[in-house]
Amino acid sequence: MSLAAYCVICCRRMGTSTPPPKSSTYWRDIRNIIKFTGSLILGGSLFITYEVLALKKSLTLDTQVIEREKMKSYIYVHTVSLDKTENHGITYQARKELHKAVRKVLATSARIFRGPFADTFSTVDIEDHDCAVWLLLRKSRSDDRAARLQAVQEMSEARHWHDYQYRIIAQACDMRTLTGLARSKDSDLRFFLRPPPLPSLKEDSSTEEELRHLLASLPQTDLDECIQCFTALALSESSQSLAAQKGGLWCFGGNGLPYAESFGEVPSATVEMFCLEALVKHSEIPTHCDKIEANGGLQLLQRLYQLHKDCPKVQRNIMRILGNMALNEHLHSTIVRSGWVSILAEAIKSQHIMEASHAARTLANLDRETVPDKYHDGVYVLHPQYRTSQPIKADVLFIHGLMGAAFKTWRQQDNDQDLTEKVSEDETKYTTCWPKSWLARDCPALRIISVEYDTSLSDWRARCPTERKSIAFRSNELLRKLRAAGVGDRPVVWVSHSMGGLLVKKMLLEASKKPEMNTIINNTRGIIFYSVPHHGSHLAEYSVNIRYLLFPSLEVKELSKDSPALKTLQDDFLEFAKDKNFQVLSFVETLPTYIGSMIKLHVVPLDSADLGLGDLIPVDVNHLNICKPKKKDAFLYQRTLQFIRDALAKDLEN
Repeated sequence: MSLAAYCVICCRRMGTSTPPPKSSTYWRDIRNIIKFTGSLILGGSLFITYEVLALKKSLTLDTQVIEREKMKSYIYVHTVSLDKTENHGITYQARKELHKAVRKVLATSARIFRGPFADTFSTVDIEDHDCAVWLLLRKSRSDDRAARLQAVQEMSEARHWHDYQYRIIAQACDMRTLTGLARSKDSDLRFFLRPPPLPSLKEDSSTEEELRHLLASLPQTDLDECIQCFTALALSESSQSLAAQKGGLWCFGGNGLPYAESFGEVPSATVEMFCLEALVKHSEIPTHCDKIEANGGLQLLQRLYQLHKDCPKVQRNIMRILGNMALNEHLHSTIVRSGWVSILAEAIKSQHIMEASHAARTLANLDRETVPDKYHDGVYVLHPQYRTSQPIKADVLFIHGLMGAAFKTWRQQDNDQDLTEKVSEDETKYTTCWPKSWLARDCPALRIISVEYDTSLSDWRARCPTERKSIAFRSNELLRKLRAAGVGDRPVVWVSHSMGGLLVKKMLLEASKKPEMNTIINNTRGIIFYSVPHHGSHLAEYSVNIRYLLFPSLEVKELSKDSPALKTLQDDFLEFAKDKNFQVLSFVETLPTYIGSMIKLHVVPLDSADLGLGDLIPVDVNHLNICKPKKKDAFLYQRTLQFIRDALAKDLEN
């Protein structure tokens, strides 16, 4: 515009002035035009250069700074200057318009070349090598379930990412994706942020006292006798402990017996165990789970978990509580936000079968994306514990016997070597759970479940003095839990040891009477009995004969040869099993078992282990080792494997 005005002025001067000599006037005007045009071009070039450099500076980051920032677990957003002097003047307005135009160009190119980011992540400023990360994040939030699962699988298989890229996923992914990563076998632990800082304890307070307050805040009415017993015992002993500690001495008050059994333990840890056992019972009630969460229970349990890293019993009870709370879907977001998924993702990779299985149960209850079933307390999936593309075609259930457990009952037979050394060895040499190590490898298409329930030989050792659980009661309780876990939806093979076989028989009889349980009967393909006392046990006779010393529990009394309930169970099941044409395989011990250091007893004799149906195989082991093969190629395991494969042959082929 300035150049045009100057030219007009020059033309007017030339038209109105006296005509000078033609040659001198012509060159003077050209020189003036060149001077002005040159100065204008030079000034414009300098201005444009300045603006380009300013824009480049505003869009360029120090590489050392950005590398440091990438290592941090935070996502930063761009900020504007707070200096008001920068927001005034023609220069500021010109720069603002120029930057706006550049942003439009960048946005247009992003839409053209990076179309996949048009939705959720349209405002993300990313580099080329980060495109895959954000594409997977967007894919993980797709409406298509298959696409979401594929995205989580690809994330878990990533091996070439930088640390900051894992952190981007950790901060930007949703609850569903985070749970899926935790249940992916090969996922990197950098996907999981550290749990948020725990709130500070109140002044003059302790974890023991906070635990007692949490327990006392739960409803104490309309509870069954066992929960009332656990709660009263925990509150009584914790109050004695607190009073003694604040008074400067320790008092063995309360009922005295629990401490008499644990003189060598730290009193506070013992009291915490009582409180945790009571909380396990309370967490089986959905409304009580809401109270636990509302009163800061998730954070308190996390504090206890960190304080007792070397105490498996404490950690096991904490995991049981958390697994029960995870059965309530409305608590899932709270559990994830509290940081528990990070802890569980590490625990499920543990070499210790018990720690890994408890974590797997909780994560499975959190994973509604791929797990429609719910695993109640005492129901543990040994395989598969992670998400898998392997189709599951059948279930194998392991039910332990009197004084057994979901994991230790099914370990490899012990020898003179130290167990602590064998845990770290190759599983092909020794395994603490052969169904998980051997059977899962030989039959990967199986879902392997192990069940746990409390038993006792004597009422002296009963965990709940008011608890008198018969075989009928326990079978109904286990049947309900197993059906919730989806047992009956696929073909089933039952594997049982000792009293566990009686529970299997009772469960099947009860299921046949309930229409909603008919699928369990229809899908049962076979049953394996390891030394099951169908006609009674010598252990029961021995315990009853010295009942004034042992006070035998109800479970033991029911194993007596003259027990009417046992005889009725045998007669009813034998008729029922013949009608259903179940395949049956029975093993029986031939060696006596040492009970303590003085008593040697043949727990289940040959005639008692004979169901009257299927094969009965004597094995030269005692009652404890009848379900513990010496090694993988031992007859005991190989015959068991053959039976499972034969019973499920048609189902595994499909």
